[in-house]
Amino acid sequence: MINEIKNWKVIKVSDRIIKFLTSNGKISVICADTTKLVEEARKIHDLSPVVTAAFGRLLTITAIMDTEIKERKGKLTVQIKGSGPIGTMLVTGYNQGKVKGYVANPVVDLPLNEFGKLDVGKAVGNEGYINVIKDIGLKDPYIGVSPLVSGEIADDFANYFVNSEQRNSAVALGVLVDKDGVRASGGYLINPMPDATEEDIAKLEKAIFKAGSMSKMLDDQKLTLKEIAQKITGDDEIRILEDDIIPEYKCDCSKEHMEDALISIGKAELEDILNTDGQSELVCHFCHKKYLFTKEELKELISKINEKR
Repeated sequence: MINEIKNWKVIKVSDRIIKFLTSNGKISVICADTTKLVEEARKIHDLSPVVTAAFGRLLTITAIMDTEIKERKGKLTVQIKGSGPIGTMLVTGYNQGKVKGYVANPVVDLPLNEFGKLDVGKAVGNEGYINVIKDIGLKDPYIGVSPLVSGEIADDFANYFVNSEQRNSAVALGVLVDKDGVRASGGYLINPMPDATEEDIAKLEKAIFKAGSMSKMLDDQKLTLKEIAQKITGDDEIRILEDDIIPEYKCDCSKEHMEDALISIGKAELEDILNTDGQSELVCHFCHKKYLFTKEELKELISKINEKR
């Protein structure tokens, strides 16, 4: 049972995910500020502005969705493969808002769209699919696939939730990039409860339309996540259910994981590397950390393979 947090002090805190429930219990909301997270990803992958905006949106919705997984050891993998020049984007979420990911093409330059904004839709492409894998410790993971509808990512995920998870959700994602990096990034996921009435939904839709974009609320209006939740639901008495989730770009790679990757290529391939190069350097796709395996370490890995036979 989720306990309501009372007497919560309203403080503007960057990089936070907060779960809300409207005062009548009919609408649940998850709001996220992921500004530092997305800036960290931009630096690690050296992303161009339009790729930062696209990848930042995917990182944000994955972090939000990850908080819905109750199994602490659960893992969420989200992939977008679009027809645009960015190519494949993949993000893994684990441990309540911790995410890591990679982009096939980190540098893409396109003209601004007709509204003078970064053309995320064209960079991602409106043909392709979203692939979601939820591993929550069961025998088989949940796999959901949904076609892209616009490439803007928020629209695509709203479509995914309807088609693959049979829930009518409202999704908003925004990443504001300037010459110095990520100025604001965040998003929200709204889910009406089964007992929500048509009147509740109509009120919600009106409030969402009136609220405007997520990045504008975070950057121009400097709203807290609670103020954003109040604005997008039209409910000043909205209740906080959980407010201690800190989203973070965090890679869990290790030399042990890289050892497993080298062992998986087989004895013959390892011996070829040993005889040809005398060492091996592996680079993590998610954080670009380098792992060097010396001649002696490669010999030890070959010995491990022999012992297993």
